[in-house]
Amino acid sequence: MTVKRALITGITGQDGSYLAEFLLGQGYEVIGMVRRSSTINFERIEHIQDQLTLVSGDLMDQISLIDILEKHRPNEIYNLAAQSFVQTSWSQPVFTGEVTGLGVTRVLDAMRIVDPDIRFYQASSSEMFGKVREVPQTELTPFYPRSPYGVAKVYGHWITVNYRESYNLFACSGICFNHESPRRGHEFVTRKVARAAARIKRGLEKELRLGNIDSQRDWGYAPDYVRGMWMMLQQDQPDDYVLATGRTHTVRRFVELAFDCVGLDYQQYVKLDPAFMRPADVDILVGDPSKARQKMGWEASTSFETLVELMVRAELEMIGAED
Repeated sequence: MTVKRALITGITGQDGSYLAEFLLGQGYEVIGMVRRSSTINFERIEHIQDQLTLVSGDLMDQISLIDILEKHRPNEIYNLAAQSFVQTSWSQPVFTGEVTGLGVTRVLDAMRIVDPDIRFYQASSSEMFGKVREVPQTELTPFYPRSPYGVAKVYGHWITVNYRESYNLFACSGICFNHESPRRGHEFVTRKVARAAARIKRGLEKELRLGNIDSQRDWGYAPDYVRGMWMMLQQDQPDDYVLATGRTHTVRRFVELAFDCVGLDYQQYVKLDPAFMRPADVDILVGDPSKARQKMGWEASTSFETLVELMVRAELEMIGAED
């Protein structure tokens, strides 16, 4: 039996690390693309690094992508690399467009040139819906992005559809709603909240500053979502799918639960700070995962309450390990 080979861009990120673990468990040979950088962090994949093949490449450099595909001949590509912080996209809009938008085209075109039989997954985002046209959002809901990041993701999504239809590639997009875990980057509000709750409980911090805490999001658990990514590439026909829980909660509720986990009243510690307000915010995102459930049998299996507790407990353990 031939061993399947998968290339993951963005393997050092939250999703990349969980997907690498999942694929190794499925018997895959996993190649991870990393950028040459003095600040690269292998912390999330340290425990499996000896089972991975790490290669140097960049979404800004198509030649490096072609070289990787020619040398390693993957059966599947999971494009998870991006400038993925919404807040940063306001201060670096051109860079965000180059990596998060045009970077997708470079991967697709490298695939078209080297081996059009490769199966391709594009990490699309609920941020593409932005100023939502309907609630909940489905695969057919019109996009109205509200940040340079969201705009770049729309480009990446539609170029994936375009290459699928123009070149008959097996190219899929997963429109993933917010998915979190203890491996989430510190820049994201969920990790920021979980970390602050734990540190305030241990007397290491005194307050938590946040922006709009009335925004509503559809939050799931990252390992559930990477399983959905893999399932998309195992289907008979390529298609696009919303991955979501179908339930929405406010940032305020996430904060409340996180502080409840450590026995504190969040209202005594949380301060609203205009510095964390975005120029154009997204008020509500909630996905309809019916298509993924009906066609693939996928659904999110971790509750919102369990997710918050997982993240706070992980932060408490981390502080304990540092003592």
